[in-house]
Amino acid sequence: MGTNPSTATTALKPIDQSALQTMVDATARELLVPGAFVLLRTPQGEFTVSYGTTQLGSTSPPNANTYFRIASNTKTMTAAVILQLAQEGKLGLADPVSKYVPSVPDGHKITIAELLDMRSGLYNYTNAPEFAASIDRDPTKIWAPAELLAIAFAHPPKFAPGAGYEYCNTNYALLGVIAEKVGGKPLAALMRDRLFVPLGMPHTALPASAANTIPEPYSHGYLYGSSSVALIGTPPYTTALQAAARAGTLLPKDYTDLNHSFAAAAGGVISNADDLATWIEALVSGRVFDTAYQQRWLDSLLPVDPSKPDGQQYGYGISQLRWGPNAMYFHGGETPGYNSFIGNDPVNKVTLIVWTNLTVSLDDNPTANALMLKVLDKIYVVSPLTPTPSPGVSPSGRRWRAPSREYAQGTQGTPDRTPIAVRHTRFT
Repeated sequence: MGTNPSTATTALKPIDQSALQTMVDATARELLVPGAFVLLRTPQGEFTVSYGTTQLGSTSPPNANTYFRIASNTKTMTAAVILQLAQEGKLGLADPVSKYVPSVPDGHKITIAELLDMRSGLYNYTNAPEFAASIDRDPTKIWAPAELLAIAFAHPPKFAPGAGYEYCNTNYALLGVIAEKVGGKPLAALMRDRLFVPLGMPHTALPASAANTIPEPYSHGYLYGSSSVALIGTPPYTTALQAAARAGTLLPKDYTDLNHSFAAAAGGVISNADDLATWIEALVSGRVFDTAYQQRWLDSLLPVDPSKPDGQQYGYGISQLRWGPNAMYFHGGETPGYNSFIGNDPVNKVTLIVWTNLTVSLDDNPTANALMLKVLDKIYVVSPLTPTPSPGVSPSGRRWRAPSREYAQGTQGTPDRTPIAVRHTRFT
């Protein structure tokens, strides 16, 4: 619901709660999403939109306190811990990775900064076919960081350090190992003590590696097909599967209890919409770093495609989305069962949290991303869905994906003419 509207900025339209609800209902039904939740904070007030259920077969509407797996939004937190350690002089962003983890291929040439901004060139362990097969075969398996890194290091690097950009979960698995070595505590404790407690986020935690469950009240998470659909986007859904799903004769699989130790520093945190709004606002407004490191964090953003300097950018665990005169700092999360988006526009004082409990639609569209773009279309005078690209956007004729499969592929257009790309590699 909306609360006490105040004067809107000139970049925003008057926000209509009922129109938001109607749009979310229609979009979620089209995407076959069991449940979705939107939290929107603006100068006109706070608006929430709930759709569907947190569990198929029940009537349990999601709300701002519903726990879910935030997937690659975790990277914003892992990056923050690393930057705080750098701020305290405990490590240097220009330090070679080999200083902390000797086994990394060409680790003496890769800097911590290149892990943070996805420019190390290392192979992404979640892209390995054997990885998804293992998850499907043994969803309760407890993964150690060393196992994940071994998968990555068994494959040759994609490019020389600093020579390109590719969204890569291996980078953040390494950052988790480094944070624990330098910080002297498990990553879960570092996040709790440095981020969650000081910022008042009591419903956010990186669970123990052996934990498969989510605290109550939580949403179940669903996906049609193999975990590889969420992790790497294959295999594509067949026409028969799509028809059965649309007819209601095929239901999505429940991935709620999938052990997420395979994600950990790259995508393992559990939270809710309220805490995530607190988090992204604190991160963007300068409440996490001192003034100097806040500027370094902001300055870290670089184009994911150098040929498109005005396109999507990625930096130290953060992306920036620009359209027309508007810009939003954001990240996203995609993992088997869940899709989510967290964003903040500090100029227009807009915070947007979107999550769904179906990873991708039958046309492999990240469901939270689809909702996010339509919310922005409803509230901004200049829409990101305009047919003609805005000055800050460079479409490529392909659809948007966000950081993680989610967001690693740079600024792309969408089949529906969306001139924005926001999907990274997955949880991704």
